[in-house]
Amino acid sequence: MRRTSVSIGFAAGFLITSSAWAQVDPGIRPGAINGQPGATSTHPMPLASVSANSPDGVLDFFENGLDRFQEIDTVTEPGLGPRFNFNQCSGCHAQPTIGGSGLPTNPQFTVVSEGIAGPRNTIPTFIQPNGPTREARFPFFFNSNGSVNTSAPNGGVETLFTVTGLSGSGTCNLSQPNFAAAQAANNIIFRIPTPLFGAGLIENIDDSTLIAIKRANASNGLGISGTFNFNGNDGTISRFGWKAQNKSLLIFSGEAYNVEMGISNEMFMQDRPLPEEETRGSGLPANCLNLGAAGYPEDITNFTNTSGTPGTTAANATIPSDVEGFAQFMRLLAPPVPSTTTPGGSASISNGRALFTSIGCAVCHTPAINRTQPSKITSSLGNQTVAAFSDFEIHHMGTRLADNVSQGTAGGDQFRTSPLWGLGQRAFCLHDGSQTSVYSAIDSHRASGSEATQVVTNYFNLSSSQQQDVLNFLRSL
Repeated sequence: MRRTSVSIGFAAGFLITSSAWAQVDPGIRPGAINGQPGATSTHPMPLASVSANSPDGVLDFFENGLDRFQEIDTVTEPGLGPRFNFNQCSGCHAQPTIGGSGLPTNPQFTVVSEGIAGPRNTIPTFIQPNGPTREARFPFFFNSNGSVNTSAPNGGVETLFTVTGLSGSGTCNLSQPNFAAAQAANNIIFRIPTPLFGAGLIENIDDSTLIAIKRANASNGLGISGTFNFNGNDGTISRFGWKAQNKSLLIFSGEAYNVEMGISNEMFMQDRPLPEEETRGSGLPANCLNLGAAGYPEDITNFTNTSGTPGTTAANATIPSDVEGFAQFMRLLAPPVPSTTTPGGSASISNGRALFTSIGCAVCHTPAINRTQPSKITSSLGNQTVAAFSDFEIHHMGTRLADNVSQGTAGGDQFRTSPLWGLGQRAFCLHDGSQTSVYSAIDSHRASGSEATQVVTNYFNLSSSQQQDVLNFLRSL
């Protein structure tokens, strides 16, 4: 199994200041990685019971999933491409440790110089060495004359790179999307990786609990009226992704493997063309299919009998596909641990937390959800408080944040309430990574049509010292 370590940068002095602001975003919080004693930049901590190996053997699944998460994939093993955004899960989910969001230094910027992508690729201008790790989408299709057709919604991922020219790509000849034209036409939006810490707890909240929170917050007097995104198959609440478009971690894993890395799997069985190739063209060319020459899907459950005893229940029956391994790793990841003293001291953090609630932030960013449903997987997933600071609803965020992309029942300006746990050590804010300052991210929530406008106004009506306390509280998470 191939594995690499990703260099983690904590950007000392990563402070956002302005002469117009009396407040300062304290930046990436120093101290224990993810607030977890024992965690390192390349090894996050599992849930407490998993760390204690309860039930027996569960820790092996966490460690195996972590290894798979760090694999570097190639065209022939297990089948990178023919289009992809990166070749390694942990390359995009690495801050402040494996399973997080994007690093302060973007590994996508080096894919051409390091030979990760085919030689015909160039680095799009929106991929910068010290900018966010990104995927790109075109909200609308283009007309044949190059103009934007606002009557033809697109919204699918426009994968950044192709494997053309790499070993194993054969005669497959693909070009990158025309990002320059999309930028010139203002027909491009971005997403950054979502942090995955505590994802198993989020997955294990039953719908009734979420519905009860929604009802309790309905009469808030702040203009907040969120709803849920629902899974199209069984009608239950979905909760993963920037628009809460994915129901489970297994679906989330399978989609990411297929969309971000171009690897077909038991959840998404086919190679993925670009949206234009899929809906208006003829799909991928035949010479770009099955590049690994091993058939589909490229990522599969291990069926090879390794027990040495034909006809018996073999150990291989417990060896899952990569997608299943990813899901188990994410499911067993411990949530971040907040600091009670950094930044600003305990009094400032405590005051900031009280102000966070009093001005209305906690209506959407619900501090704690009690409790998860009982779990057969491991005790730390069942009957637990989820201090994620999210209601997992989708809310209208108005004109400043709207991306004109619909996913499930979420419309063009609706986004899932982003969980704030771990915010203290994130490098980039908002769905597109456009802000590095928590202060400016707060300001971005105030816009025409945004449910958060009154709450943000309440924040800016605080004194400068009170605003700073809120910032310190948020960076303590």
